[in-house]
Amino acid sequence: MTNLSPAAQAVLDAANNSSAYGPEDCLNEARQIAAAALRAAAEPFHWTWSAEMCHKHLFAIAAELEAQ
Repeated sequence: MTNLSPAAQAVLDAANNSSAYGPEDCLNEARQIAAAALRAAAEPFHWTWSAEMCHKHLFAIAAELEAQ
């Protein structure tokens, strides 16, 4: 497997740490779930958004999901 960027590795580590399966388990879909979640979260972004707005948006999504 190729090395991931630090940001991608942090996302994958967080997903793996939340998974009931180990990182090497064939049933662990953390990588696919994390990628899908990032795509969905980024979809409403506009090129005119500031980094701060994007940051707040992503944290709001995470907080909403954790509150469930």
